[in-house]
Amino acid sequence: MTLPEASSSTPGGGSQETTLPSPPQKTGAFEFLCLLAVAELTAERRARISSVDLALDWGEVLRLAEYHGILPLAAHNLIGQNLPPAVESSLRSSYQANLRCSLWFAAELARITQHFDHRPLRAVPYKGPVLAQSAYGDLGLRSFSDLDLLMSPADFDRAKRVLAEIEYRPTTEQAAFVERFWLRAGYERSFDGAAGKNLVELQWALLPPFYAVDLHVKDLLARAGRMSVGGCEVPCLAPEDSLLTLCLHAAKHLWTRLIWISDIAQTLRSSFIDWPLVVSRARDVGITRILGVSFWLVKNLLHVELPEEAENMIAADSDASVLGREFAERLARGVAYDFESTEYFRLILRLRERRSDRWRYLWRLLSTPSMGDLAAVHLPEPLFPLYRVVRPLRLLRKLGQAFATNEN
Repeated sequence: MTLPEASSSTPGGGSQETTLPSPPQKTGAFEFLCLLAVAELTAERRARISSVDLALDWGEVLRLAEYHGILPLAAHNLIGQNLPPAVESSLRSSYQANLRCSLWFAAELARITQHFDHRPLRAVPYKGPVLAQSAYGDLGLRSFSDLDLLMSPADFDRAKRVLAEIEYRPTTEQAAFVERFWLRAGYERSFDGAAGKNLVELQWALLPPFYAVDLHVKDLLARAGRMSVGGCEVPCLAPEDSLLTLCLHAAKHLWTRLIWISDIAQTLRSSFIDWPLVVSRARDVGITRILGVSFWLVKNLLHVELPEEAENMIAADSDASVLGREFAERLARGVAYDFESTEYFRLILRLRERRSDRWRYLWRLLSTPSMGDLAAVHLPEPLFPLYRVVRPLRLLRKLGQAFATNEN
């Protein structure tokens, strides 16, 4: 089977459209995409889109839509809107390619989860087809390139063997002692299948340990439910946990793509959210600011009205609005980040509202070895504790190189 190449509801959360801003003199490509980055258009939003000058740089619009992961949404909202013929043809082709890809992944998810159920082996898919179905109500409106499965680290070895039975192998082979180390210091492994590389990710944590966000997978698994995807019942996260994980995923990437903000907006609109639970769990793990920034971006970039509880989370922390504006400006400018740079680590630090979490983050950042550390310095397993020395030395070297670059 060849994997198709992807180009790039019922309201329950109480969110609606806000009053959209009056049309500027000339709408830019990014602002136009913000209007398109929802699954259902109100009459006001549709009129706003129709008022946009069709002399847009459509090449830039399509390029940015693909980069931001919203090309399927753009096609869904624009086809039939009296577009230039070449633009409409491109959008139709992209949408159909993505739909084929999404249907393939949905079928593959069903095959994998059924195989796991027969063993039995507990793994809960999130993002991917589950998110497309639950948040967008349509597999064709969300693009994705792999299947993410959350599981207990104690089940990883067995899951690897079960995946091998259906022809999935680790993308990178690791020695047994390296794999044991990575189960303690890492959080995911990718797997290749007959249809391509990096098609499945097994994750035993939501984030690398150094982020110091202790939202434990065992608790997510215990609260998981079931839903239908493509006619097959599969496990899924509870709506509250799905919202938390989407905000964390977007924050990890510093909200650099519109699709991650759209995912949060659609989850707010399509799911019944137990807000006291969301607020309680966010406070427990110290991520209320991350949620506040996420909600600020949903409201001010996508112009989607928030539930009162989400508004309250923004209002309770003035830094959420400050950071939201900063990330919105960077997103509009297409700013890229080096995710191993001091700038990235500084921004992640600012996203934590509790001093204790900031200190834990700094300590784990300095003391938790990465696969890059193992690749840079080869040590036998008995000497693995020395990676706690290798790690800060390599970080200090990067810091020195950054300072030298700035000086020049």
